Amino acid sequence: MSETDDDGVDLTARLIADLTRRGETVAVAESLTGGLLVAELIRVPGASTVVWGGVVAYNTAIKASVLGVDSNLLRSHGAVHPTVAVQMAEGVRHALAIDGSPASIGIATTGVAGPDPQDGQAPGIVYIGLAIGDDSWSFDLHLEGSRDQIRAAAVSEAVRILRTKF
Repeated sequence: MSETDDDGVDLTARLIADLTRRGETVAVAESLTGGLLVAELIRVPGASTVVWGGVVAYNTAIKASVLGVDSNLLRSHGAVHPTVAVQMAEGVRHALAIDGSPASIGIATTGVAGPDPQDGQAPGIVYIGLAIGDDSWSFDLHLEGSRDQIRAAAVSEAVRILRTKF
């Protein structure tokens, strides 16, 4: 899944180096990617100084009970929603806190990898949530391909989104 730029530089390795230099820490919450994003981040030697861990909240109830996603939001809109992605990102920063201090960055993936629709959303609809300090964003993706291709593309886009912030 690792990608390189035109000069052959490993983009995830560059991201980890940049985050390390800045003293940032990352907590990851995943649904449709099922651990692929945190695996991509920790593929890089030295990532343990940056990546605190990940939560695979594949079941919708876990999004509420572990990550603190609003259960009314989940009931009314389902797990595939931009606000759910943001709340997952915010929640994982605190769920994986060390000595009461949250990670500086939370990133989350939720969406539909297919082959069937979920929560009224078509395969390829993906939301990436990003929380940094008091700021949070949702990024809407419309991906195409097989289930595996959608999941891989979601990971690549999440790394790209993190890189744009750092």
